[in-house]
Amino acid sequence: MRAANGLAGENHGGHTDAMKTKSIALITALTLVCSIALSDSTGTPIRSPVYTDEGRLTLPEDYREWVYLSSGFDMAYSPMAMMGHHMFDNVFVEPGAYKAFLATGTWPDKTMLVLEVRGAQDKGSINKTGHYQGTEVMGREVHVKDTAHFPESWAFFGFDGTKPAKMTPRTADCYSCHRDHAAVDNTFVQFYPTLLPIATAKGTLSAAYKADEAARN
Repeated sequence: MRAANGLAGENHGGHTDAMKTKSIALITALTLVCSIALSDSTGTPIRSPVYTDEGRLTLPEDYREWVYLSSGFDMAYSPMAMMGHHMFDNVFVEPGAYKAFLATGTWPDKTMLVLEVRGAQDKGSINKTGHYQGTEVMGREVHVKDTAHFPESWAFFGFDGTKPAKMTPRTADCYSCHRDHAAVDNTFVQFYPTLLPIATAKGTLSAAYKADEAARN
């Protein structure tokens, strides 16, 4: 009798565990669908940013599988900027947002661009001159367009490792710099060689960028 009761208990527990497993799988699937189901006016699916309950942005850990836009080497927007070491920065954009840009020349809502910073090295293997990127990531920043979360549309998030990041305060220079000099919709498309011709052809270059170019020339 005890053996029978024990067997029945095991079967009941197994049924409960199976239900829990199915529930977890369903919640995971729904979360994934919610994160990618958004689309812009062109119908292109766009992955949505994911925030914690405290409003921190979670790092898209697969960003290196996104569309690569460009790399910079020792770039600085102030003549007084001195780092004391060489740095590379790499820019990636969410694929759905990239496809939308190709079609329209501007960024749709929910766009995410990731800036990844790596140290530059010059001595290693058979290299004799020039620089290459080191394996260590020195920093990451995500630029997000999310009109539902930010009245100003765009926001920056600087990451310490991979843990969720707080929004960079609006008083930071990056906001005014992008507002006053970005080529397209608060982003430095002027430094993305495959996108600048598209924006030029579609007439989406900002007045601020055109004024900068006129003054430079």
